[in-house]
Amino acid sequence: MRIFSGIQPTGRKHLGNYIGAIRQYVDGQERGDAIYSIVDLHATTVSYDPAELRRTVLDTTAMLLAAGVDPERCILFRQSDVHEHTELCWLLCSVTAHGDLNRMHQFKEKSARQRELVSAGLFVYPVLMAADILAYQTEEVPVGDDQRQHVELTREIARRFNERFGETFVIPRHRIPEVGARIMDLQEPTSKMSTTAPSDAGVILVLDDPDTIRTKVKRAVTDTGREIVRDPERKPGISNLIEILAAVRDVSPQQVEAEFEGRGYGEFKQAVAEAVVEYLAPVRERYEELRPDEAGLERTLREGADKAREIASATMRQVRAAMGVGPTP
Repeated sequence: MRIFSGIQPTGRKHLGNYIGAIRQYVDGQERGDAIYSIVDLHATTVSYDPAELRRTVLDTTAMLLAAGVDPERCILFRQSDVHEHTELCWLLCSVTAHGDLNRMHQFKEKSARQRELVSAGLFVYPVLMAADILAYQTEEVPVGDDQRQHVELTREIARRFNERFGETFVIPRHRIPEVGARIMDLQEPTSKMSTTAPSDAGVILVLDDPDTIRTKVKRAVTDTGREIVRDPERKPGISNLIEILAAVRDVSPQQVEAEFEGRGYGEFKQAVAEAVVEYLAPVRERYEELRPDEAGLERTLREGADKAREIASATMRQVRAAMGVGPTP
């Protein structure tokens, strides 16, 4: 089975990123041929600093390696090093409906936050994501719940292409974790955890030190009453903490509820904090060992790009032939 997923290059990965995506990357190495890309081209669709982008690509590379992504068992590369992604993006635009792109939730959200320029790149972002996936004849895409709509669009683009130009692409499917697919902000438990939140107080970063994690969990917003039960409508704060503990311990939310039945919020929060501290500590420690070796990180990305290009270029030969682009094969 071919597995592909891309991750934005930011060093400030939070607990939701880790549970929803990075942990799936590590698991994917056991289940199939895994390909993972640090999608720096996607990062250029909003305002950014060029020097910081180069730095955060390496931050993200070190983070993935620290979490257990192994270049000997998967392909790990930088998106911009494989030019087939951008060529395929342009060609897929011919079978992508303008109306579909206009309905994408993330475009609406991000364009609303842009103060100066809403770029065409932000609008076409989902087509580039489709190209990332389809270039590798991907069968499974591990993502968080917020990317569900993008994967559905990728499936539609692949179907349209196959109908118009003949069977070319595998139709991918998403893989979303049953527990922890949508970790919420500790201070705003009705909003998804995000590094773009107005305050870090509700965001647990993977590289936070233990005391910072304990403080953030201790101050997490809870709800009226004392029952530790999962009810996102009435008790979003406690429900989020239940989801976090279940994901970190790899148990069901029902098991968490049973364990803490009749116990108070304070004791529960302490248990959540200690579980998260223990869960993230090995990643933070390994990251600090890996990040200084920038030459080694670049070598890993370069070697991964060579392997990725072999697969993507074979797909592009099929696409060009099907579309009548370039010389007769």
